Amino acid sequence: MKIVIVGGGFGGLKLARTLANKKGVEAVLLDRFNFHQFQPLFYQVATAGLDPSNISFPLRKVFHNNKNITVRLGKLIEILPAENKIRTDLGDMDYDALVIATGADTNFFGNSELMKNTLPMKSTWQALQIRYKLLQNFEDAVNIKDPVELEKFLTIVIVGGGPTGVELSGAIAEMKKDFLPKDYPEIDFNKMKIYLLEGSPKTLAVMSEKSSAESRHYLERLGVTVKTGTVVKAFDGNTVTLQNGETIPSKFVIWAAGVKGNVPTGIDPSLVVKGNRIKVDRYNKVIGTQNIYAIGDVAYMETPKYPNGHPQLAATAIQQGKRLALNFVEMAKPNPELREFEYFNKGTMATVGRNLAVVDIPTKPKLHFKGLLAWLIWMSLHLMLILGVKNRLFVFLNWLYNYFTRDQSLRLLIQDPDKKTLNS
Repeated sequence: MKIVIVGGGFGGLKLARTLANKKGVEAVLLDRFNFHQFQPLFYQVATAGLDPSNISFPLRKVFHNNKNITVRLGKLIEILPAENKIRTDLGDMDYDALVIATGADTNFFGNSELMKNTLPMKSTWQALQIRYKLLQNFEDAVNIKDPVELEKFLTIVIVGGGPTGVELSGAIAEMKKDFLPKDYPEIDFNKMKIYLLEGSPKTLAVMSEKSSAESRHYLERLGVTVKTGTVVKAFDGNTVTLQNGETIPSKFVIWAAGVKGNVPTGIDPSLVVKGNRIKVDRYNKVIGTQNIYAIGDVAYMETPKYPNGHPQLAATAIQQGKRLALNFVEMAKPNPELREFEYFNKGTMATVGRNLAVVDIPTKPKLHFKGLLAWLIWMSLHLMLILGVKNRLFVFLNWLYNYFTRDQSLRLLIQDPDKKTLNS
């Protein structure tokens, strides 16, 4: 059975690793990048806390000792269901089963101005771009004398109050508190403003009311201005305009307000639902197809427990990848016994800053943690999920260094000194 997996994120990688060295199946893992990206820690790359190599792992290295997994660096162009093949920039690939694990991208909700002028963070490259522009922003601010213009450089706006927005806001607030005044003594950082704007009534909407309230309290304690029920209408590069007519002068806006599935060409548009997700059955098979599957953020599955689809989390993708892989192994047997997917919610969490985090565990009774204990739980889980012993060690050492020194040593502006553009 030849399986083609498109996407080396949490779901696609878990699927491929579970299939490794299994009899009766061989798989090709196709991805645009030759490495797996640990998305939950992108915000630490963006705020100079971690090197991108610490949260990335070469895909080929994962399968050094596996004989039935092949990695290909390429881009999917189109699915040809009638011919059981896909068209890529490497050429055509045949399959017995195709798995779409293409994840999700930033959702600008059709606003081209926001797409052009704000900074998304859905890849290592984009996280590096944020880091570069954040540091360059302060370098530029040093030379500005006009107080009106300076205000724009000292106002950082993060749009989206989910985990990414909350964690970014907290990290930037700690930069302002711990070392930016030392790096830039010419700037009065009492004038620096950090806004977190969220369209829904609360931050961390997928978590409990306690976690939402505590995360907001932590952010405000760090000096972040949190505005819920606030929708961004426009940003022209100098001014953020809200739907209620209010404006915020700023030159730096990070967009973390939503995601949409990366649906490839060749999927029946009638199967694509809200959030640009593909409708699948309980076995992750795309509705109306015989051998095309979708897992992770791009998949939409209705179950009695989740009638509106599963949360777009790494845990969901990992569990779907594993369940589908085991079903594929069963399909190679004479009398396969396939099992439907059922999501097991192990809990949700978010960190706000040093010793500040919230954790919800849906046990009976439900457990909730906050503060230092929640922060230690958050760190332990993320260390476990990172691929590679070396990466775990480096991340842990970086965290220790940052914790005891209140400093982050990766504030590097890597650029062409003539063109002032990012090189790497």
